[in-house]
Amino acid sequence: MENITGWLSYASFFLVFASAYAIISLGLNLQWGFTGLFNVGVAGFVAIGAYTSALLTTPQVAGRMAGFGLPVAVGVIGAMLLTGIVGLVVGALALRLRHDYLAITTFGIAVTIQVLANNLNSLTGGPFGVQFIPKPLQGWLGTGLAWTMGYLVLCLVLLALVYRVLQSLVHSPWGRVLRAIREDEDAAASLGKRAFIFRLQSFVIGSMLMGLGGALYAHFVGFIAPEDFLPILTFQLWAMLIVGGSGNNRGAVLGAFVVWFFWTTAGDLMRELIPQAQQARAAALQVVLIGALIATMLVLRPRGILGEKLSTSR
Repeated sequence: MENITGWLSYASFFLVFASAYAIISLGLNLQWGFTGLFNVGVAGFVAIGAYTSALLTTPQVAGRMAGFGLPVAVGVIGAMLLTGIVGLVVGALALRLRHDYLAITTFGIAVTIQVLANNLNSLTGGPFGVQFIPKPLQGWLGTGLAWTMGYLVLCLVLLALVYRVLQSLVHSPWGRVLRAIREDEDAAASLGKRAFIFRLQSFVIGSMLMGLGGALYAHFVGFIAPEDFLPILTFQLWAMLIVGGSGNNRGAVLGAFVVWFFWTTAGDLMRELIPQAQQARAAALQVVLIGALIATMLVLRPRGILGEKLSTSR
């Protein structure tokens, strides 16, 4: 019985993280897979969502400006709104750049956000982070496995809702304009489509989904710190999209689950096989293994497991 409970707890824990990452991956897929926006600052937008929801919902703490004790639902909505506003400002300033220049700009913004989170002690708690982030449904389900499984159901419902909404959007005339802009922006503009406005809309919606994923992560873990939002997080999320297949929402979701499984399994194996004294160095092997997985995927299936169909490909 204990073994079954342990496996259920581990599986629920794994699936909650994978679901949150899948939501973020869907936002990145809208930006890159459908619009061609090379956003390398994903971790920064996830951090904004996580910190916003945490600061809105945590109790007031001496020496910290925030801590409003609001309901979790308000925190999550606030996280999406603020991340969308930041995405709007960043997009308005940066989306006229192309490819490498946009990537460098978004990467710099993500690093700046991480540095601010690490130094604004009175707001973010600095390197010590934000603690006592409330966990929804605990009043009904308590702690332990029941709560973890309840939170998993919540995450899966939100993932299904996000997937359904995005599917409707990308198969609508709006989504077809995004693909037209991605393929040939000049041709789309010649047909009277204001490419910049559509690109900005895509960037804002994708950023809001990254904020939602960050909020879900924060309320599940109950504690966040700047080290949770290092550039390696952006690498993981891009790996998920590449492996699953960009330009296909099913691929974005599948890639999140596959890469997260690969990542956690590799970590578990290294903890079992590598001596304790060498595990800090060996942790870098996880990144190497993910890189090898991406390279293998690009050779064997360049479009990913469920990449965009040839009829609508770039």
